[in-house]
Amino acid sequence: MPLRPEELQGSTVVVKFGGHAMVDEALQQSFAKDIVDLWHAGLRPVVVHGGGPQINAMLDRLDMETRFEAGLRVTTPEAMEVVRMVLTGRVQRDLVGHINAHGPFAVGMTGEDAHTMTAVRRAAWVDGRPVDIGLVGDIVDVNPGMVRTLLEQGHIPVVSPVARGEDGQVYNVNADLAASALAVALGAERLVMLTDVEGLYADWPHSTDVIEHLTADALDAMLPELASGMLPKMEGCLRAVRGGVRKAHVLDGRVPHAVLRGVLDESSPGTTVVPDPTVDTASLIGNAPAGANDITANA
Repeated sequence: MPLRPEELQGSTVVVKFGGHAMVDEALQQSFAKDIVDLWHAGLRPVVVHGGGPQINAMLDRLDMETRFEAGLRVTTPEAMEVVRMVLTGRVQRDLVGHINAHGPFAVGMTGEDAHTMTAVRRAAWVDGRPVDIGLVGDIVDVNPGMVRTLLEQGHIPVVSPVARGEDGQVYNVNADLAASALAVALGAERLVMLTDVEGLYADWPHSTDVIEHLTADALDAMLPELASGMLPKMEGCLRAVRGGVRKAHVLDGRVPHAVLRGVLDESSPGTTVVPDPTVDTASLIGNAPAGANDITANA
């Protein structure tokens, strides 16, 4: 059962903002209003944003190649400079501005600030062989102190997914995985991922049936077969619920107010990932059988 809004008061919710909503002015404003409304409802929202469309546009303008492997942007040193500039200098500032149109809430920062996120170079494989994806990082440590301080002061942190390695190298970190790592470090109640589809499809491209609920083990078994675009999002959800986050949602960001509805009453279309059950729920009195669009590990 969804928690009532009053039961969520004081809870931290990490929201990854990305996809088509980032380039649609009306959806940007709707998203910003949702985040502020969560704050007014007593929750503590944290935003981690992507910037794929804006980065692609700038790379095209500079006549630089855009390439993806295993669902991740191949990031050369030259591309890293563009990624850093666009994420922190444009996307973050626009998002902070939209939120602050409702009051002095949002504060922009990056994973570099106060060593909030530490990364190592990420390895990637395609068809069983290693591929070089450049300066793409995988987060190995999160120091959430600055984010917690901002939350305690009543602010809404807006975090760009750029992180440093222990050697000082700056890495482009996938925003889905950055949001997941931050949610775990903060002990968040919820992780929300916005995307451009209705949720996780049961048998894409053969079916558009959306899996509404699934457990961590069931998702783990599905990961090797997922389309590359959904892989980081679902991997992030899996890491989150296995790291202590109670629920992770993948929601259709094209739907206005998807975040508010998804968090407060879980009525937004999408997929919810939950930890594996710790008890034999089938033996409980009154336990209902799983629905057609629910998947558990033994389904």
